[in-house]
Amino acid sequence: MWLDRLSGHSTPAATPLASSSSSTKRSYSPGARRSSNLAPPTSGPRPGFSPRSSSLSLPSNDSTTSLLSSSRRPNGSGLKHSAATVDIPNPLEVLEKLVGSGIQSEPVEFEGDDEEYGDFELDLDFEGLTLHEIASGRSSPGDHGREFATQSVEEFEREKSKFEELHKSIQACDDVLNTVELNLTSFQNDLAAVSMEIETLQARSTALSFRLENRKVVENGLGPIVEEISVSPAVVRKIVDGAIDEAWVRALAEVEKRSKALDTKSNEHRNIKGIADLRPLLDNLVKKALERIRDFLVTQIKALRSPNINAQIIQQQHFIRYKDLYGFLHRHHPKLAEEISRAYMNTMRWYFLNQFTRYQKALDKVKLHVLDKNDVLGQDDGTRKTTLLSSSKATGPPHDAFNLGRRIDLLKSSNQTAISSFLAEEDKSTHYLEFPFRNFSLALVDNASAEYSFLTTFFTPALTFATISRHFNYIFEPTFALGQAMTKSLVHETYDCLGLLLCVRINQHLAFELQRRKIPAVDNYINATRMVMWPRFQMVMDQHCESVRTVTNSISTRKPSASEQAKQSAAPHFMTQRFGQFMQSILALSTEAGDDEPVSTSLIRLRSEIEAFLTKTSKVFGDARKRERFLYNNYSLIATIIGDLDGKLAIEQQEHFESLKTAFAGR
Repeated sequence: MWLDRLSGHSTPAATPLASSSSSTKRSYSPGARRSSNLAPPTSGPRPGFSPRSSSLSLPSNDSTTSLLSSSRRPNGSGLKHSAATVDIPNPLEVLEKLVGSGIQSEPVEFEGDDEEYGDFELDLDFEGLTLHEIASGRSSPGDHGREFATQSVEEFEREKSKFEELHKSIQACDDVLNTVELNLTSFQNDLAAVSMEIETLQARSTALSFRLENRKVVENGLGPIVEEISVSPAVVRKIVDGAIDEAWVRALAEVEKRSKALDTKSNEHRNIKGIADLRPLLDNLVKKALERIRDFLVTQIKALRSPNINAQIIQQQHFIRYKDLYGFLHRHHPKLAEEISRAYMNTMRWYFLNQFTRYQKALDKVKLHVLDKNDVLGQDDGTRKTTLLSSSKATGPPHDAFNLGRRIDLLKSSNQTAISSFLAEEDKSTHYLEFPFRNFSLALVDNASAEYSFLTTFFTPALTFATISRHFNYIFEPTFALGQAMTKSLVHETYDCLGLLLCVRINQHLAFELQRRKIPAVDNYINATRMVMWPRFQMVMDQHCESVRTVTNSISTRKPSASEQAKQSAAPHFMTQRFGQFMQSILALSTEAGDDEPVSTSLIRLRSEIEAFLTKTSKVFGDARKRERFLYNNYSLIATIIGDLDGKLAIEQQEHFESLKTAFAGR
């Protein structure tokens, strides 16, 4: 066996003697022949080399040098390395032991690794031959050692090319394995780099998590403050470049809210750098908003000066719709707001004066009944007609100065709309003085109510109600003066007592309407108009009383003759008929009259004059019964005329004349 190991290192080109001696030695091998690990395989592939395969195993995670150390072996066959490293016993010592001890069948034990020397643990069978026989080359009939040895050398010679090819394959495998080793090394380095990057990312992720938590804490504290004082870019773009509409007003409210919050934070005396940085930007934005509001309002005020414009449409669609603009302007720039309001007041002052001047001129073209000093109660119809015929003035259409008729329909009408200036100019009919007065007053009250409502809606809460009332008076001052001048021109020469009282009642109804609308700013105009008409009414009533007194004084007190007494009639006097109609008209207009009105005193005074006239007229009758019948008929006529009226003053007059009627009924 050990001869085979030694012969494995011999070369095929040995001399014949060496070959013969080695063959002889192999043929007398003391043990049974076993296949040597160094012998080439007779068939099949060469068995794998476990040392190389184990050295090329992938490195573990905790060792990066095992691959390098195991793969750096020198190129060549692994058999040489094994033979050089195995500790083989000296063959001479083995032979000495065999010769000295004789032939023995005990197995020989070798020191060393069991795996390396397992082939020596065997029973030696010399097949009946002595050592000399074995040494001389004799063999037993079954000896095939020499043949086997010779055959093995020949086989090695024949398989030399295969071994060379195998050697080349092994070298190629080494090259491939070196390439794999380099790739694995590169991969290991890349894997290490990735591992380091992962560790870096983990560290960064942990740091970002901490920063995120810190930012959440900071956001919870600063978020409400930042939200309270910051303005979004959309709002800024809308304020600077957007059209003024409802969205612009909402953006303006957002800026106002942020401005108030910024002022509050500034007043807290907290040194916040964000507020200091944001303050100039917000101030610039507010200035831009003020500039755009100024331009918008000035444009609308100029539109009010356009010819044939309806001011209420502009007020509703452009001023009231964006009323928050003026409030913002007043809070941030009071002086500019005052200038804008002054410009508006001057414009509307001109607007209303211009419109009502045109309307007053249109009403002046309406034809009116002229009632002068001849239309008094004591004036005789024949005398009045003669006076009118002799007058240079045109008589005009017929009229009745003592009968109300359908004139009271103006108070009962549900139509509270003034006639337009166009229709007034085209109207060809004749009216009484209450017609132009009513239309002008209705138009004035409607426009004044609308303007006052607009002022209180647009300027509040920026201005107080007292300031708004002053602005209203400034706007309507010339228009009110125009209305009072028109009223004076209508009543200063008229003797139409019923027309005056109708104008008073119209004025009172307008006052009630203004109270219902809650427009106190027009009360001064209503009171001034009332103060113009009541004195004129009393003066006209005094003229009626004077006319009756004049007629009474003109009655003759001489006693009539018998023939004249026979011709006298107890029928009511024409003046009684006229007085009854006149009283009925006044009482019809005074159903809701107050005790403080001069109607009652004036009517009582006129009634006394009529009673004096009838009493003096009755004295003309010589017969007492006829005198009483005359008085009864006159008082009965008056009581009948006023008998169907309601009201405190009417009831008082009815009771008075009923008492007079009863006083003369039984005589």
